[in-house]
Amino acid sequence: MYHKIDFSTLSLMDALDIAILVEVEACERYELFNSQLGHRYPDDAADVFRRMAESEQKHADELSHRRQALFGDTPMVVNKDNLFDVEAPEVGSITWNMSPFKALQLVLSSEEKSYAFYDEAFSYVDNAEIQALFAELRDEEAEHARMIKDIIKSLPPEGHMDLSDED
Repeated sequence: MYHKIDFSTLSLMDALDIAILVEVEACERYELFNSQLGHRYPDDAADVFRRMAESEQKHADELSHRRQALFGDTPMVVNKDNLFDVEAPEVGSITWNMSPFKALQLVLSSEEKSYAFYDEAFSYVDNAEIQALFAELRDEEAEHARMIKDIIKSLPPEGHMDLSDED
């Protein structure tokens, strides 16, 4: 995870912008994975990534509405160049034959990575509003991780199998 942000100097608007960009980056990465794998059968790895892209976009939209309500059309100061792979899985982390189980493990790892980001950022911030936002986002990531673990537990045996060349 790479970021070049001085958390001690953030405004609430900047903190919201970071959160939006984190979600947008993850959404874009999941969309990339979905398109790279292509849909082959119901609930395949591509479907996992498609659903995650939708979820990340929904979260980005919610944060954007919140930002709009507080700060109107004030331009972002933080940009994508300030963040890299905060929540998004690494670009080279998929394989053509990836099982839904492996896709979900990758998603879980990304949710845990995002939790760690917000948890660390929280400790560098003195502003109570920003601390509350980061605590909220951290707790949401923990809830997302719990949900993914539940999905993994409920996978049927075939969901654990990678595709083979015959498939």
